[in-house]
Amino acid sequence: MPRFAANLTMMFTERPFLDRFDAAADAGFRAVEYLFPYDHAPDEIAGRLQHNRLTQALFNMPPGDWAAGERGLAALTGRFDELKAGVATALRYAEATGCRRLHLMAGLGDSGDPAAAACYHDAVLHAADALGERGIELMLEPINGRDMPGYFLNDFAAAESMIAGIGLPNVRLQFDIYHRQILHGDVTMALRRLMPMIGHIQIASVPSRHEPDGEELNWPFLFAELDRLGYGGFVGCEYRPRGRTEDGLGWFGPYCD
Repeated sequence: MPRFAANLTMMFTERPFLDRFDAAADAGFRAVEYLFPYDHAPDEIAGRLQHNRLTQALFNMPPGDWAAGERGLAALTGRFDELKAGVATALRYAEATGCRRLHLMAGLGDSGDPAAAACYHDAVLHAADALGERGIELMLEPINGRDMPGYFLNDFAAAESMIAGIGLPNVRLQFDIYHRQILHGDVTMALRRLMPMIGHIQIASVPSRHEPDGEELNWPFLFAELDRLGYGGFVGCEYRPRGRTEDGLGWFGPYCD
């Protein structure tokens, strides 16, 4: 049975961020993820996890100036020192929370630009080495251009090539089923082929990015497929509820232990 992690950036937003840990646990989740923890001290996050016996499945490294539109630093030339500082910051939060997977956002840029590609390669290597020393996996996630126009890593083949080319065991694919369906489709066959390099999976209905209970994809089939493939990692619920979060958790009932 898949192990689902509530995404606290998108779910339970009726409450302040720190109170969402309590709400996720009360709803039956045993793990959480979110975009960024950096508005709160590491010990505050850790305390909420411990109090609710929650596992921290994933979070993102600092993305630059998110409010100004930045979506990561890895492919941005001239920002390597800032990226290195962000890796160090993320590791402090990972140590406090026990998180074993961190996502490095590529940033906005032209994937055909050799300078950006070289910068991205160097950033991935640096982050992978730093995380590897702590036994932490580095996630690379292709993101579709409809939700994030101009994102550098917008192709699964490019992510696969990067991961294979780097050749480090802790560099893994973050397979967001929502992004995969929009970018390329063929979700099931991609899961079967790429499973050896997948470190984390995320879900949301397509095209609305709501609860995984309908629209284009057969979610019960896909969840069963993850079991058939032997996937033992977390499945992050990175969706925007249609209304109050708890009112839309009917899909989760059969998987709630």
